[in-house]
Amino acid sequence: MTAQKPPADYEGLIRLIHDRHDQMSKTYQRISVYLTQNPNDVAVHSVNAIAERCGIHASSFVRFAQSLGYRGFKELQALFQRRLATAAPGFEARVKALESELDTTGERGEMANLSELVVRDIASLQGLLEDVAEADLALAADLIFKADTVYLLGQMRSAPVADLLRYVLTMLGKRCILLDPAGGLSTYVARTISERDLLMAVSFRFYAKEVVNIAEELGERGIDIVAITDSTLSPLAKSARVLFAVPEHDYTFSRSLAAPMCLAQALTVSVAARIQQDKSPRIPTVTGT
Repeated sequence: MTAQKPPADYEGLIRLIHDRHDQMSKTYQRISVYLTQNPNDVAVHSVNAIAERCGIHASSFVRFAQSLGYRGFKELQALFQRRLATAAPGFEARVKALESELDTTGERGEMANLSELVVRDIASLQGLLEDVAEADLALAADLIFKADTVYLLGQMRSAPVADLLRYVLTMLGKRCILLDPAGGLSTYVARTISERDLLMAVSFRFYAKEVVNIAEELGERGIDIVAITDSTLSPLAKSARVLFAVPEHDYTFSRSLAAPMCLAQALTVSVAARIQQDKSPRIPTVTGT
């Protein structure tokens, strides 16, 4: 156990976790991500319940707390409980409230599966309103608007978000280039990006290695990066000028892209408002023939 006095408030704890995250073991990093993504749930559940959700033994949570200077997990948890007094409801609380309001509980079946996904998406979207800062939205929109070229990067499950950004920005007449992994040229094309350009990187667990490497290389060169990811502990965080952390929550079948897609659309609407000099912009669409 370290002799250093541990942080006495939630904000100090989160700063300490961020400072130490890269040097932590893989298990402690997983614990860190859960704590930072689910602060309200950490406040109300027992260490055994939290450990079960993470698939990590409860004793590891106790040792994690001690490694930060606390006597045990309960002392660390007290910081989350004090924060909860003024915090908005957590993800699971929003889900339960929505289930009650929409009467979605019952036997499993096709409609039950649909209802569960819809309720969880609504809860994620509500969280988006609480977690995203207006100043970050404005700065990201300014960077996109002013960039000579916007380079878009997202692979595997993140690819649809990058594709949506490419579609809308292209329709707005904004020059953008998708760093497509096909052909293995993404890394080399990224090296042609200049300081007048912008990289928009999208990546969620388990972070695509090429996306992380490109973001780190461009960050070291001083290129502006707007990142959409799942945690402030994401490997994209240290390179991003603007970071949008959209927490992911385990779904029955998969993790949804509803919140990241909504965020991407909000950014493009803000860019459209700047291009068209209109607070209620219209985004052109392609019509079929």
